[in-house]
Amino acid sequence: ELLCQITGAEAAIVVNNNAGAVLLALSALTKGGEVIVSRGELVEIGGKFRIPEVLELSGAILKEVGTTNRTRIEDYKAAVSEKTKAFLKVHTSNYRIVGFTEAVSAEELYELSTGLIEFENHTERSRIPVIEDLGSGVLINLEEYGLSKEPTVQEEVKAGADVVCFSGDKLFGGAQAGVLVGKKRYIDQMRNHPLLRALRADKFTLTAIEEVLKCYLDQKEAVQKIPTLRMLTRPAEEIKEKARVCADRWNQEGASVQIQVEKCISKAGGGALPETGISSYGVTLEANEITVEELESRMRNLSIPVIGRIKEGRFLLDMRTFPEEGIEYLATQIRHVMERKHN
Repeated sequence: ELLCQITGAEAAIVVNNNAGAVLLALSALTKGGEVIVSRGELVEIGGKFRIPEVLELSGAILKEVGTTNRTRIEDYKAAVSEKTKAFLKVHTSNYRIVGFTEAVSAEELYELSTGLIEFENHTERSRIPVIEDLGSGVLINLEEYGLSKEPTVQEEVKAGADVVCFSGDKLFGGAQAGVLVGKKRYIDQMRNHPLLRALRADKFTLTAIEEVLKCYLDQKEAVQKIPTLRMLTRPAEEIKEKARVCADRWNQEGASVQIQVEKCISKAGGGALPETGISSYGVTLEANEITVEELESRMRNLSIPVIGRIKEGRFLLDMRTFPEEGIEYLATQIRHVMERKHN
């Protein structure tokens, strides 16, 4: 009910992960028929999860259209036949092709699908469903927070995608799961498919997803309570003040280390926003008696590991992802970490 309320979809299912969601959708809706996919979207999502191999496993036949960098709506139209069971659109959320490119939107595919009864080579009197794998599962407009544009689930449902699947972790910010939302007739086909039982999510996962969805009922609450969104959307000036507080506190310990506040760029992560760099501030530590490599190793091997990166010979902690409770913890550890003799 929450998924339908937030996304505008008619029905929804949650399974164990997004790979399972894609497999379930294709198995239930396309077995024995052809699925039309752009060559630019035949991706490997991760863990050797490749779209062509998933299609084969589901019992569907892959029909490639267009080229790696350019696919037009005419390519899809020319590929339709009596065997066509679905249009599959895969959002390339973990990499980018830039430059001389062209892609077809879910809205264009929906419009094409609704006019298929006019085609001589397609005699079916019903629409061909549009299945879209969005990958990361964005439910808020990230551009409002200065981030790069990512299509939201709500936008794709409204555009006409019949089934939209996405991950329950990543940008959604919950537990690992696969979420399917869309038209009731297609969701019901998946709900009644034998594969669903093998892919079902456990009660703990469902509870976690539900609690995260409750946050999305209020966007302001979502960006405050969901850690992923809170870190992504935090203003740079707010992070700068936090960096100053950290530097002042750690300097009070009198350890043999130079501590400074420094501007830096946060990386959102290759699996969700591969090109996105976010303006941020960090605290750099430069030890007087040990190398920066040794400092990084000691930080990583604390009872609660502190993970930073080495930048121009200094150890950098990006304050965008540094938790509040870490300030006092590192203050208690910093003198010990900087000592020449260290166990």
